[in-house]
Amino acid sequence: MENYILNVKREHASWGARKIRERLIRRFSGIPIPAKSTLHAVLDRYRLVERRGRVRRRAQGTALSLGQKPNELWCTDYKGEFLLGNHEYCYPLTVTDHASRFLLTWEALSSTCEDYAFPVLERLFKERGLPVNMRSDNGVPFASAHALFNLSKLAVWWLRLGIGIEPIQPGHPQQNGRHERMHLTLKKEATKPAAGNFLQQQARFDDFIEVFNHQRPHQALDMQCPAEVYQPSPRVDTGLPDIDYPFHDKVIVVTRCGRICLGNKKINFSQVFAGQAVGIKEVHDDIWLVSFMDYDLGYFDLETRVLEPLENPFGPKVLPMWPVHSVTHVSGSDRERTEKEW
Repeated sequence: MENYILNVKREHASWGARKIRERLIRRFSGIPIPAKSTLHAVLDRYRLVERRGRVRRRAQGTALSLGQKPNELWCTDYKGEFLLGNHEYCYPLTVTDHASRFLLTWEALSSTCEDYAFPVLERLFKERGLPVNMRSDNGVPFASAHALFNLSKLAVWWLRLGIGIEPIQPGHPQQNGRHERMHLTLKKEATKPAAGNFLQQQARFDDFIEVFNHQRPHQALDMQCPAEVYQPSPRVDTGLPDIDYPFHDKVIVVTRCGRICLGNKKINFSQVFAGQAVGIKEVHDDIWLVSFMDYDLGYFDLETRVLEPLENPFGPKVLPMWPVHSVTHVSGSDRERTEKEW
């Protein structure tokens, strides 16, 4: 059916989704016909419609940055959970600066829930400033498997702060290999054996951070310590800036349940955007474009009231921009290269 839609559009360049849908109804009787917003999203994907207004970002995927200078790229993850002496599980949240290897934080948490991660990162941004990009895997709380574009509230918050998000490809931990290799060092030196409780384990983490950043030389840094290379980011955290949508028809704040309310119509959107302002614009008769910041996210119509997403503008790049060696099985020259990196 998609090929038929494209052929009709190429044959009748001035036709929009409404007319094409009518043609589909007559041609394919007895089968469900996509909504107008779905048809418009198909045409948009093949660059057969024009988005009026300022030039906005089309989906390109997220390229993995090199992070060659301090604060160009921070990497974050949870080191695998482990059992403390009091039989409670500890989920250590770690953040490193990619270029300097500086261990920014290592926090002993009782859950991977975003409610625990937010305060840690808020404090870190106030103390160290904001990175240009943040790299993570696709697990909780960095991503949400069932949310729009797999975004999480944490990722949306990063975007609002002007931080680029770099989710790695699922099943490719080597794309965050430097951070993963650091976890092996942490596990060996600070978690075996585990401490008796959270306070004692956090004290171990803090002692390790001091040694790791200020005393442990790194071959890849010409035998300097991370603290001798790292410097706080000049990008000060001043809170969330206002979002402006001068080329849209309306600015609407997403409800707590993740809906866009237009008059008495409620459009299902995504809960990870709850409380965020989005711009909507009627691009054709009863077909509305939804944008967040500089990203166009999808279309809806008031008949179906369901968002038809565009291509994911936040998805990982198919391949990393540089060769990465596995950190779980290394031997020979690869082992030497990995050890040099750390």
